[in-house]
Amino acid sequence: MKWLIASDLHGSAYYCRELLNAFDRERADRLLLLGDLLYHGPRNDLPRDYDPKTVTALLNSRQGDIMAVRGNCDADIDQVVLSFPIWADYALLAEGKRLIFVTHGHLFNLENLPPLHAGDILLHGHTHVPACETRDGVTYLNPGSLSMPKEGSAHSYMTLEDGVFLWKTIDGETYREFTL
Repeated sequence: MKWLIASDLHGSAYYCRELLNAFDRERADRLLLLGDLLYHGPRNDLPRDYDPKTVTALLNSRQGDIMAVRGNCDADIDQVVLSFPIWADYALLAEGKRLIFVTHGHLFNLENLPPLHAGDILLHGHTHVPACETRDGVTYLNPGSLSMPKEGSAHSYMTLEDGVFLWKTIDGETYREFTL
């Protein structure tokens, strides 16, 4: 199975369309969204083509392909308008003998680790900065942000297929790889 993994859309219709184009181009089986889908939050500037209603319609058109976790900017009303579940604080994926703990990053992160074993993966967004770091045997991965990257990083997402994580720019260019 091929996953396309993205985080922090923050209501950008432009980058939501780019995400769905990437999903089709990658021929991914599922879209894993790491939260902060519709709103920009009080600390962020408005992203390009900020339009939560359009983002809602675009994501709902792919509801059967999406698995999502809740971000700190996701509001109660979001579940009313979105046709796929978004209220889980985390999800668990198995990849061989490794556990992938999927979350947004505002509750569980390197400073507040969930119960993981050496070799497991902590996958989250929230920081808007791509990352690949191993600490105490746990590997932390972050796809960066689609709409509002920080620290000079690219508008990006990642894929997971056959135990290989690839970080890609929104244009599909690979710039980092991690193999389980």
